[in-house]
Order: sequence, then C-alpha cells, then structure tokens
Amino acid sequence: MPTAFNLRKCAFGALGLVLALAIPALARRHHPPPDLTEVLARMNDAAKRVKTVSANLEYTKVTVLVDDKSTETGQIFYHKGKSPEVRIDIQKPDQKLILIKKNKAEYYLPKINLIQEYNLEQKSELIQQFFLLGFGSEASDLRRSYDVRYLKEEEMEGDTAALLELLPRAQAIASQFVKIQLWISEDSWLPVQQKFFQNGGDYLVAHYAGMKVNRVLPANTFELPRTNNAKRVKMN
Repeated sequence: MPTAFNLRKCAFGALGLVLALAIPALARRHHPPPDLTEVLARMNDAAKRVKTVSANLEYTKVTVLVDDKSTETGQIFYHKGKSPEVRIDIQKPDQKLILIKKNKAEYYLPKINLIQEYNLEQKSELIQQFFLLGFGSEASDLRRSYDVRYLKEEEMEGDTAALLELLPRAQAIASQFVKIQLWISEDSWLPVQQKFFQNGGDYLVAHYAGMKVNRVLPANTFELPRTNNAKRVKMN
C-alpha cells in the first residue's frame, strides 16, 4: 500500500514533468515577437547557410467560384546554386514528378508515360517566386520584388511562425498573384507555409513539414527516373 511519502514523491515527480514540458512553451509564448527588420535579418542569415532542403509537401488548391478544394501530397527537394534545382514528387492522389533546372521544367506523368517539357527562360522569375519563395531568399530580393509587411505570430504544429504579407511590385508576379503570405519558422527561419492569392479569390496553400536542411541528397535527385519509352512533348 503506498505511503503518504511515496504519494508525495509521485505527485512532485509528475509536477516536475509537467513544468519541464510547459516552461519552454511558456517561454516561447512570452518571448517578445520579432519585428519585420529582425525577421528579414534572420531570413538573410538562414539564406546564407542553406545549401539543400527536403520536406514533406501538401498543396491545397481552392477555387472559390465553384467551391472546389483539391489536395496533393508528396515531397519537395531543393538544391541552391547559381542555377537552383527543384524536384517535386507528388504521390497522392496521382503520381507526378516535376523537375526544374537550368530554365527548363520536365513534368512526368507515369500513369500515361508522358513527359511534358517547358522552356522557362522567359518565366524564370515567376517560377522561382512560386517554388522557392522564402527558401534562400535574401531581404534585398524580397524588398525588390514586394512590399513586405509583418502581420503577427502564429503557432503552427508546435512551431512559432512569423506571418509576412507580400504585395508584388513586379508586373510578372502581380499579374498572377494579388498577394502572398509567408509563415516563417522562428526556429529555422525558413517557410513552413505559403499562401498564394490569385485574382478572383482563388488561392493555393503550400505546407511544409519534416524539413531537413543541408542534408546530402543523392546524385540522381534532380534527374528523371528511367522511363520505358515515355513520350516527350515540348509544350512551348
């Protein structure tokens, strides 16, 4: 039968565990939120360190007029360089693979064994903004392309994120997106979510989880898999 002493020991032990778990969260919650200058400075520091990024990815597209919502899940891989490389593996609901490098995109649809090839030379700025916004973005790049505003802090899956609002300056971007919101992790200072608002009210949300930074990626990460006589079509 437990003694009063043992019960007190259990109670104090449980209390200690609760405090150990709660205090770091409380400390984060009461830490003064950063301002825009600090967020951009931290993003600058992160941009200098980033060489590769891999993460789980969820794309949610909402079409307001017909009240339609579609979601795709997969993984994204990014290699920073003079010519950045991106690989997007969509696994559900249908498999597809997008490779972007050297001003060219290859869009592989294994279900119909088709590769669509796009020349991105005239749209490189738009593509980089859509796929890479916040990954290695320096403050000078953001301020040149957008009016940037700090909105607030938000909790996202246990991570505190600084929410930024970006209003496009460049016509190439403004013609596609009215505004963009970025949730920047206050741990990694990289995006955990992006929201792209289009004309007419439609929007796309890109959510990232399980992010790994500067992990060595296999040499063939940014190559198409071997395909069995896949048809290749140039789209432009």
